[in-house]
Amino acid sequence: MPTTLTAFADVTTSDSALRRFLHGLPGVDTVGLEARAASLGTRSIKTTAKAYAIDLAISMIDLTTLEGADTPGKVRALSAKAVNPDPTDRTTPMTAAVCVYPDMVATAKAALNGADVKVASVATTFPAGRAALPVKLADTADAVAAGADEIDMVIDRGAFLAGRYLDTYELIKAVKEACVRPDGTAARLKVIFETGELSTYDNIRRASWIGMLAGADFIKTSTGKVGVNATPANTLLMLEAVRDFREQTGIQIGVKPAGGIRTTKDAIKFLVLVNETVGEDWLSNHWFRFGASSLLNDLLMQRQKLSTGRYSGPDYVTVD
Repeated sequence: MPTTLTAFADVTTSDSALRRFLHGLPGVDTVGLEARAASLGTRSIKTTAKAYAIDLAISMIDLTTLEGADTPGKVRALSAKAVNPDPTDRTTPMTAAVCVYPDMVATAKAALNGADVKVASVATTFPAGRAALPVKLADTADAVAAGADEIDMVIDRGAFLAGRYLDTYELIKAVKEACVRPDGTAARLKVIFETGELSTYDNIRRASWIGMLAGADFIKTSTGKVGVNATPANTLLMLEAVRDFREQTGIQIGVKPAGGIRTTKDAIKFLVLVNETVGEDWLSNHWFRFGASSLLNDLLMQRQKLSTGRYSGPDYVTVD
């Protein structure tokens, strides 16, 4: 199996070449895609498998606060929760990451104090991404310099929807380069498409390929700031894209649905999608994440119920 992008070297040499490639991808069967996503969402799992799925989902969460009213105290509290989600049960897994704005990266890093939880930072003038390239790169560099382990960037949806595919590709490449630290290590890059604004499944497939060709470590559905965010159908489509990309290049790319995933039932549906579409290789927080805040509380309540036989209720978990 090849392990490079050599086979696609000519695809990104010009805007016209990239357009030919993207518009040559197979069209998405909307009815088939949505029917398969709905069908997989009806799968039931046994109690022992549910306990495993809950712990796995907790370990995949990027615990997120992205509000204008964020304070250092709120970020410190969120970081403490990421490390110890349920103080009454120390067997509860840590979350994968804490996701904050760039100016809160240093606060989160200090609060985590070396715990095995990543600090993810949104960048490139999240969520709209409407700024000049130097501003976006400075935004990224500031977050990396402050200690971010991961960068969640947004593409310029206006450029993409106007058909400026090579501009979108070059933006991602430039941000990828800005993720590299002076010592040669790099923050992992998640590329957010804002699928709710891309209008069609064909566009989501094309955006996925642009992101992967440009060096994304993860492709991510949404910012969580628009009306339509992660859905089983758009996540399934992106899982199919990373599966096909690995088959052709040998390179594995992660997937992160974000926004609107609030319940344990929702999370398990997405884990079934992963298992049935790309398999066990993606069933770890290195390759699959949930962008969420309220999801963790529901997972904790369901975990407590499985452990004690009683449903504790929302008063027994912290409100973020």
